[in-house]
Amino acid sequence: MDNNLTLLTDLYQLTMMNGYYCCNLKDKTAVFDLFFRAKEQISYAVYAGLEKVCDYIKNLKFTKDDIEYLKSLKLFDNNFINYLKDFKFSGDIYSVVEGEIVFPNEPILVVKAPIIQAQLIETAILNIINHQTLIASKASRICDAAGSGTVIEFGLRRAQGADAGIYGARAAVIGGAKGTSNVLVGKMFDAKVVGTHGHSWIMSFDSELEAFRQFAKVYPDSCLLLLDTYDTINSGLKNAITVFKELRAKGHKPVGIRLDSGDLAYLSKKAREILDENGFNDAIIFASNDIDEHLIEQLKLQGARIDVYGVGTKLITSSDMPSLGGVYKLSAIENKPVMKFSDSSEKMTNPGAKNLYRIYEKQNGMAFADLIALDGEKIDKPLTLTHPVERWKSTVLDDYEIRPLLQPIFLKGSQVYKVPSLTQSGEYCKAEKTKFWNEYKRLIRPHIYKVNLSDGLYELKQELLKSK
Repeated sequence: MDNNLTLLTDLYQLTMMNGYYCCNLKDKTAVFDLFFRAKEQISYAVYAGLEKVCDYIKNLKFTKDDIEYLKSLKLFDNNFINYLKDFKFSGDIYSVVEGEIVFPNEPILVVKAPIIQAQLIETAILNIINHQTLIASKASRICDAAGSGTVIEFGLRRAQGADAGIYGARAAVIGGAKGTSNVLVGKMFDAKVVGTHGHSWIMSFDSELEAFRQFAKVYPDSCLLLLDTYDTINSGLKNAITVFKELRAKGHKPVGIRLDSGDLAYLSKKAREILDENGFNDAIIFASNDIDEHLIEQLKLQGARIDVYGVGTKLITSSDMPSLGGVYKLSAIENKPVMKFSDSSEKMTNPGAKNLYRIYEKQNGMAFADLIALDGEKIDKPLTLTHPVERWKSTVLDDYEIRPLLQPIFLKGSQVYKVPSLTQSGEYCKAEKTKFWNEYKRLIRPHIYKVNLSDGLYELKQELLKSK
């Protein structure tokens, strides 16, 4: 994977850059906000992709080959082409951290830079953040459903390309997965890797029992056996019990069994019963086979006895919501607030340079609302929180704590933020989720978390609307 992704952009970004250059606008300071819009399938998102964004910005450079290719398109002014030879990002980037819980319409990444630079990076940043945040959010919902159960990411072979498999697995760990089958992700990000054997191992031997025995011989202290090659209960579990007893007699402790087809609720309950009868109460039951958060909920309602869920296709592709829908919109130019108008209030943007705050109730430490405010706007106590559109809906908080969510990542082109490890980002996400009531996280008709506009931002928006 090439670290230099400078040409990972849409052509129109380059044609606009050429236009800014030719019109002597290239050095005008612009502010762009990255945010996502509400969708039925998602009540909150888990932010991911910042590590890759940092890598992208640090390696932003037009190579000699890039320059020659752009010349060959015969679209660009020669002076602009020469300008690109020394191109370097010199602006500021502010962002929430990876693992942060975020909501629709909030500015989760802000770029303040010469417009010619801010324009170029739009496509790549959206590509990175949209994908990783989508998968981290899907993983989080799956982990919500699993509760005390463990989720392992199993999706590499079904991912839509190598990058999707690698960075999707990374995002899944941020969202709550405890490990991945993807060995390269283990090496690149120090993630826990998990896996045992497939059906081909069983079919390579004369009998299932012999296959189990040989696997146990090679891995006596990490023996987890796949049962459903032939007959899950009458053959697979029976032979597994035989091998587990042999291991125990030699002083080893088997890990457990894996179910990969059939009625997972029935099979897990039956397997648990038989394992316990034979004294293997600690043996885990690992289940895979087109699992997602909705199936997990149904399995739990049916009393399934599953300890670990291997989740592949529906996680790595976010099968029920294939895109996050994040956008990158201009909000200020040369300190002048601007906004996109629309007949639909959902499509109108919030103008001006802004900050994002999270408000917590002091008495219990739980998140109460988020507040989008103008940069430099004073936050009062008591604080009146008002609905972003229906302004007659308001709440007054006397005793609260407030936390700014946007942190400086790049200042004047230099990275000032130290990216945490993948494990740290996953732990951060887990801790932050405990600060939100379960009503906001339920899969069906979740309670809508409050995202408010400050009075100053609301009034600015109304002024711009009136001047339209």
